[in-house]
Amino acid sequence: MASLINEIVSGVVESVVKELLGKSHGRTASKRKKRQAKTASRSTTTGRFTRKTTKKAAKPARKQVSRRRTASSRSKQRSS
Repeated sequence: MASLINEIVSGVVESVVKELLGKSHGRTASKRKKRQAKTASRSTTTGRFTRKTTKKAAKPARKQVSRRRTASSRSKQRSS
C-alpha cells in the first residue's frame, strides 16, 4: 500500500517538474527572431549578428535572340 502511494506521488512530482522545466507555451518567437536564429550567427568579437555571405559566380550575358526592327523595315511593313 505504501509503495502504491509512493509511486503515485513520485509520478505526480515527476510530471510537475517536467512541466516546469519544459518550454512555456504561448510564447512564440516573432518571425524576425526566427529568421535571425536560422540564417545568422553571432560574431565572436562583438556578439552582434553576422550574415554568412556566399558569392555565386556571375552568369554570362545571354545572346540576343530576336533582332529589333530598324526604322526603315518598320516603314516598309506599314506601306505594304
